[in-house]
Amino acid sequence: MKTNLFVLFIAMAISVFSVTSFNSCTSRANGSEETTINNSENDNHIENNNNNSENGGEVIQLTTAEFKEKVYNYDTDETWNYLGELPCVIDFYADWCKPCKMVAPIMDELAKEYDGKVIFYKVDVDKEGELSQYFSIRSIPSVLFIPADNSQPSMVTGAMQKQGYVDAIKTEFKIN
Repeated sequence: MKTNLFVLFIAMAISVFSVTSFNSCTSRANGSEETTINNSENDNHIENNNNNSENGGEVIQLTTAEFKEKVYNYDTDETWNYLGELPCVIDFYADWCKPCKMVAPIMDELAKEYDGKVIFYKVDVDKEGELSQYFSIRSIPSVLFIPADNSQPSMVTGAMQKQGYVDAIKTEFKIN
């Protein structure tokens, strides 16, 4: 009887851990392989690669080198020193992460709505491991809010509804 209960417990534990979370994914930035989930309606989040200094109402793909030029150079500055003029939002994502694909169109909408007020970036954690490691990204999506006044940035982990991001922008950036 004890063996059957133990087997049942193990089977339940495995099923609980194998269920896909809709709030966040565990980051695979350490280089392990992961299957890509294709979702054509949200592919614009991954494919949109505009590297202009102003976002023009679009989410800008950001590499580690560009982060050090446009946001903060953690190699040379010991204290937080934001290099941008406008506040920014950085979405840490991965191509294979379903919650990231749900957040992508929200970030696209917000980039349009806050054009000229907030710059929106995205960082692929699988391609930018150094940057992901610097911010200790363990779960994605993770969204970093960086005020323009050099106050400390704040991070939100997990997918939220659009209103949650709007509220965070209003609170962190004092923008209506």
